[in-house]
Formats: sequence, C-alpha cells, structure tokens
Amino acid sequence: MALSSDLLSVLACPKCKGEVALTEQADGLFCKACSLVYPVEDDIPVMLIEEASEYKPE
Repeated sequence: MALSSDLLSVLACPKCKGEVALTEQADGLFCKACSLVYPVEDDIPVMLIEEASEYKPE
C-alpha cells in the first residue's frame, strides 16, 4: 500500500511547514525548502526532524 494523495496533501515539513513530496523511489518525503528527506517505513511517514536526512543528489 502506497501513501495516498489525500495524506500527502495534508502533510507538511515539521521544520519549515513547507510542502513535502514523495521521493522517486517512494522511500521518503522530500522538503525542497529544507533539503531534508523524511523516511517512510512500512508505508508510515516518520515526520520527525531528528529522523530526517539531508538530501544528497546523486
């Protein structure tokens, strides 16, 4: 089960309150403003700043 679009529409970055979007691999939620990726574990977004990782483009 993937994250629903309804859930994605109400989620916000806990650090800056900006929009988040699903990563291409669908393994995290990306905040463009903060360049942070919040993990998604077992289809549950972990929206804790201390659990986020810095976005590193490949």
